Amino acid sequence: MDLKELRRQRRSRFTGSLIPYMGYIIQSGVAMLFLLVLIIFSAWYTSLLRDIPAGIPIRWIMLVILLPAVAHSSFRTYLQSPDTIFLLPQGHRMKEYFAPAWVAGNVWKILRLAFVLITLWPLYIRTDDSHKMLLATLAVLILAKLLASYGLWRELTMLSRPAASGYTLLRWAAAGLMIAAWLWQPSLRALIFIVILAAAYVAALAVPGRHSVPWERLIATERNQGTRALMILGWFVDVPGREQRVNARRYLSKWGGGIAWRRSTAYRFLLTKSFARGDIFGIVMRIAVLALLLVWWNRDSYFGSGIYLFFLLMTGVQLSALRKLHSESFWLTVYPLPPGSRAGSTVDFVLRVHLVLMLVLAVPLLTAGGGSLPRVLGTLAAGAAIVAVTRIRLLRKLQSGEESELQQ
Repeated sequence: MDLKELRRQRRSRFTGSLIPYMGYIIQSGVAMLFLLVLIIFSAWYTSLLRDIPAGIPIRWIMLVILLPAVAHSSFRTYLQSPDTIFLLPQGHRMKEYFAPAWVAGNVWKILRLAFVLITLWPLYIRTDDSHKMLLATLAVLILAKLLASYGLWRELTMLSRPAASGYTLLRWAAAGLMIAAWLWQPSLRALIFIVILAAAYVAALAVPGRHSVPWERLIATERNQGTRALMILGWFVDVPGREQRVNARRYLSKWGGGIAWRRSTAYRFLLTKSFARGDIFGIVMRIAVLALLLVWWNRDSYFGSGIYLFFLLMTGVQLSALRKLHSESFWLTVYPLPPGSRAGSTVDFVLRVHLVLMLVLAVPLLTAGGGSLPRVLGTLAAGAAIVAVTRIRLLRKLQSGEESELQQ
């Protein structure tokens, strides 16, 4: 059996299943939106480079932005559930199958890392008097990236899941310390520290027991990655057969517990719990945190207002994806929900969450000087309009979807 050819065929099959949806994505206007965002960001970044604020913490900014690009890693193995039977006899040869996944995963993420570094570099060399050389910095970051990728693979093969979670934190901490040492310390001293830390990290990874091939864990990871890709496509077009990933977030376990147990609120309860444990919650929270930082940084200018409105629109797009949640659930056809309950509950829930985000993201704007009050009020009015338009569009899509289901 040619394992490399098997993986190539599976990758081609998965890529081919996504290509038919590309036309719908382009027709949805995402290309124009991306171009608009690129133009706005270029204008903002150019103005920032021309008039850099005094005392900007550039090293901390570099650390915060570069750390995810270095520490985050993933691999597409395209493994499937039947592989636990049909590929099990090939377990001793699976390195041939995983090698292309390792190479492809690292190549694309190193390119992403280089793009982030090059984008930050003009700001870095203009604000740091003792800045490092670009090629040397890129080489250090690539080595840290490869080390993080090796650490992730070892985590996937560990017997103990709590140990793997602990080593995930260790991977991020080690990557952060390496970047910080390179940015804050002299080059030679930083390299010595990085080498010692890397050796200690590799030695620590050798301690836990490991599976030779963690079949079930790799299959679950691949299923989640495939689901995430289909979920992104689901923002633009209906994608059949999407599975929902469940995340255990115990700190949100009480959310929705106060909803009365009645037929009219049954779907609202289900939607609240699904949102708290689904991928959309994590995406919205990451967007909100990034928006808070950028709005706070530009709170005294119209760029801050533009950033606020753009991210509020982005969160609305993400929340609107909740209309497709449980769209193919069998139990919703069995449980006697009142007519229109699913659409009404979805619209009300999205509206409430969107309003909360509108107010939370506006907090940095409210801390601006008193002379900015008219601009802030105008921005809040525009934000309320975005929330209202999002609600109207979501209601129309849900009503048209229910009508089509009734016709069928």
